[in-house]
Amino acid sequence: MPTLHADILSKAATIARGLAIDAVHAAQSGHLGLPLGCAEIGAVLFGEALRYSPTHPEWLNRDRFVLSAGHGSMFLYAWLHLAGYPDMTIEEIEHFRQLNSKTPGHPELTHAPSGVETTTGPLGQGVGNSVGMAVAAKMAEARFNTDAHTIFDHHIVCLAGDGCMQEGVAMESVEFAGHQKLDNLILIFDSNAVTLDAMAKETQSEDTEKRFDAIGWDVQTVDGHDMDMFLTAFTRAKAAGSGRPQLIIAKTLIGKGIPEVEGTQKAHGEGGAKFADAARAGLGLPAEHFYVSPEVREYFAKHAAELNAGYEAWAKTFSAWKGANPKLAEQLAVSRAHAHTVQQDTGTRTEDTDKLFAAIPPFPADTKIATRKAGQDVLQPLAAITPLLIGGSADLYGSTLNYIGDLKKGDDDFKPGHRTGRNIRFGIREHGMCSIMNGIAAHGIFRPSGATFLVFADYCRPPIRLAALSHLPVIYIFTHDSVGVGEDGPTHEPVETIPGLRVIPNLDVIRPADPEETAGAYVAALERTDGPTLLALTRQNVPLLDSIPVETRRRGVLTGGYVARKESAALSLILLSAGSELQLALGAAEQLGPGTRVVSIPSFYRFDKQSAEYRESVLPTSCRKRVSIEATVSSTWAKYVGLDGVTIGIDRFGLSAPGSVVMKELGMTVEHVVAEARRLGAS
Repeated sequence: MPTLHADILSKAATIARGLAIDAVHAAQSGHLGLPLGCAEIGAVLFGEALRYSPTHPEWLNRDRFVLSAGHGSMFLYAWLHLAGYPDMTIEEIEHFRQLNSKTPGHPELTHAPSGVETTTGPLGQGVGNSVGMAVAAKMAEARFNTDAHTIFDHHIVCLAGDGCMQEGVAMESVEFAGHQKLDNLILIFDSNAVTLDAMAKETQSEDTEKRFDAIGWDVQTVDGHDMDMFLTAFTRAKAAGSGRPQLIIAKTLIGKGIPEVEGTQKAHGEGGAKFADAARAGLGLPAEHFYVSPEVREYFAKHAAELNAGYEAWAKTFSAWKGANPKLAEQLAVSRAHAHTVQQDTGTRTEDTDKLFAAIPPFPADTKIATRKAGQDVLQPLAAITPLLIGGSADLYGSTLNYIGDLKKGDDDFKPGHRTGRNIRFGIREHGMCSIMNGIAAHGIFRPSGATFLVFADYCRPPIRLAALSHLPVIYIFTHDSVGVGEDGPTHEPVETIPGLRVIPNLDVIRPADPEETAGAYVAALERTDGPTLLALTRQNVPLLDSIPVETRRRGVLTGGYVARKESAALSLILLSAGSELQLALGAAEQLGPGTRVVSIPSFYRFDKQSAEYRESVLPTSCRKRVSIEATVSSTWAKYVGLDGVTIGIDRFGLSAPGSVVMKELGMTVEHVVAEARRLGAS
């Protein structure tokens, strides 16, 4: 077991408490409870037990530390500062929660490796992210380690509180982790018996030890302020290799160091900050604010040098591994496009779209299949040339059709004993699935994709939002995208879901119209490295729109919108659509005269990013007679249709009936488009 330098680390814990008190007091905002209550835990982790290197924060084999209880962000910032991370200067601590600081109210992934591994704050999400990182680490070990060289053997460490543990996403994720035997995952439960509003006993009465034991975890309970006890437990957890994830229940005193609030819900926010001066004096700190003693700085400087020596030893192994395994090394280098992508790297690290398109054969002219089935056909050749693309499904592979490989055999699952498997069976855990996918993406090696029915995006929305906020290139393959679902009825018909997703900043929602647009959608998703992409695919069959050239459909998706049918006379009317309703716009154009143009806009996000000149070439402002049709609530089409145009949508919930009947009943027909166009004065 490592030797604990208890005296100096105890002083470091006091220093960390002082930094938290000063930062929250200066900001008059923030959370003191966890940074004060878990100070000894931080001292052991950053001062002894974690593998990291402040001078090489991008180290592939570093332990990942995730603060799931992100409201306690000053815990993380204080320890990153003491540890010597270059980005976390004392000036940044002084500017806690201020504009443009690197110390925001909740930790944010910046894509410049800084010790902040993922964006946390919404409770429970960090737990799910940690499970995803543990999955990715197991995959990396299986894919890249060789008999001669071990380049991956790190652990994922997560600190969570009662709030995280009560959230459903955390429980979905830890159940999955237990089933998958992720023994490289160490979850530290800051068990301080307090939630925001009251003592925890008012809202929970479970036996955490028994619960986690029942779902396949090893459990230890310790005094979180006893550094020797905690280090012993942590060392045992790291060495366990038991095939069970590790839970350390650390009993702590929330707000420790501020007698007026410690141990109560009053410590949960910034309430203790008004007692800052007395608390600092009680802790034995000098009058100087944001104080770090020379001896603590000296200790962490020495510790950083020791950690860097560990990095250098690994780097030699890594260099030898690259020389012995050039193909694997090339694969791993490419994978770095998917994490910590910075502006200057993006152009050189995106996928080669020409290569991706060339891998997908054109669909036969008589093809009439659902775009989910087209997605299955497109996915296989793309996966063959994108070996680190990972698939997953929330118990719906048979419907979402996104299994990489032979779905009937189902023989390439990620599981104990087969960690190279490319398909993850998440179970009926949509929320957990998407949070875990964020963790896989943030880990930085594999490109995650996952699937469910589109209507269940409501279960997934919090991690989708965080992926967009964090610029994580996650791919969502969501099927059954409209009232065309039919007999399953309004509970499964996502009329409002697509517009609700389109308004999330930095989320690219692509709704392809036919198999060739589906090919374009998959390529668009793979080429994107600066945020998530959601593919909305049909359950019902759609025709191949072969009146539009194949390349126009495929590459039109990359621009977000394109002219699907050009007018053959003076332009007088524009019909706009996306997804399976594009066929209706094309059918209506046949009846509406030669001055009718049809525009496909499978991706609002991409189209809106095009130049003004391109958008004008597709949607000329001179033509104000416009009709849109899509089987969604109508509001988001207004920016394209304008005040003089008409939007045909479904501003109500759906119906239980065969899909074609529902479509007709709710106005998704050629006849309706023609009638509305003529009402505008179209010939």
